[in-house]
Amino acid sequence: MQLPLPRRPDRDAVLVAAAGLLGGVLLYALGLRSTPALPLPPWLALAALAVMAGAELLRRSAPLAALAVGTCALVLDVCSGSLIANVGMFTDLVYAAVLYGPQAAYRFIPRATEVLTVLGTLLAVALIRKPDALLVGIALGLITIAPAWTGVGVRVHRDAARSARLAAERTALLAELDRREAVGAERARMARELHDMVAGHLSAIAIHSTAALSIGEAETSREALAVIRENSVQGLAEMRRLITLLRTGEDVPAATPTLDGLDTLLEQARGAVPDEGRFRFVLHDGRGPGPLPAPVELAAYRIVQESLTNAVKHAAPGEVTVRLSRTADGPLTVSVTSPLGDDRPAPRAPGSGAGLVGMRERVALLGGRLETGPQGDGAAYWEIRAELPVESEEKP
Repeated sequence: MQLPLPRRPDRDAVLVAAAGLLGGVLLYALGLRSTPALPLPPWLALAALAVMAGAELLRRSAPLAALAVGTCALVLDVCSGSLIANVGMFTDLVYAAVLYGPQAAYRFIPRATEVLTVLGTLLAVALIRKPDALLVGIALGLITIAPAWTGVGVRVHRDAARSARLAAERTALLAELDRREAVGAERARMARELHDMVAGHLSAIAIHSTAALSIGEAETSREALAVIRENSVQGLAEMRRLITLLRTGEDVPAATPTLDGLDTLLEQARGAVPDEGRFRFVLHDGRGPGPLPAPVELAAYRIVQESLTNAVKHAAPGEVTVRLSRTADGPLTVSVTSPLGDDRPAPRAPGSGAGLVGMRERVALLGGRLETGPQGDGAAYWEIRAELPVESEEKP
């Protein structure tokens, strides 16, 4: 397995290495170096300088390896006559190892420098037995403890800044997701409202215009045109309100439909059928006397409205029944049945299925249940049945 090669040294590492190397050569040429600890050739200080400068090139890409090489170079430097440039570059290697090294080195190196300084000071005191030995401890602290804890401080602030930046990015991402979800929910709501308020009028217009074109009787055409005009005016009024809401964000006041208006809704459904006697619309209201929450009433009204529109377009001749029922502290049940049969006509107005989708969304928002499909022996009728939970308001 081939180990990955260290990345190329960055610009700062090259500048530090070059400055340290040139400075050390200048100091050596001027004879500015300390007394050797061992009788070694003085040129070894230059060798230590070159090794230390090479270690500086790895300060960012391989900080622990650079510190190990630099430590060996510093020992050779002290033994052959120390150059201040070597000492300065070594402190930078300690700083870089804490700042750029792994978490283990970040925690271990500062403690190791403290232990090394204490042991070095005790050893100097034991060997020299003079107060001057304390200067050894001070020097060790300056070239090990000071850069190590400086690196700790810088790393703490860097990590805090990075965490704050990540938290800000995460907050911005969550805010964007919330915004998109809110926009999607608002679009779905507007689509439901647009369909529920306008689709019925347009269906009536389509049905009556078809009747006026196919029958060819003047009186029938006159009645059909009257219904077409009435539904056109109502549809335009609803469209105007929605367009105003979308453009300005200010809703035009409009009466919220309630279940008390179901009689009017059934009357409108009767008027939407050009051939009288084809349907009989019957309402069985078993809600009870208690009030219902406004969202439940609106959802139930819209479900009945869409169900009647579908019955006018698709049902066979017969009785269309709207039934409301509710037990004590139970859900409100809305059921609309329409007949099925062989004489069921082809749809007299095009549909896209958006009405059923809107009903399911309304019921889901209230945590209820919706069932649709043929019922009875031999699938005699089509039923739309919705159960809408009613939360009881507890008085304190």
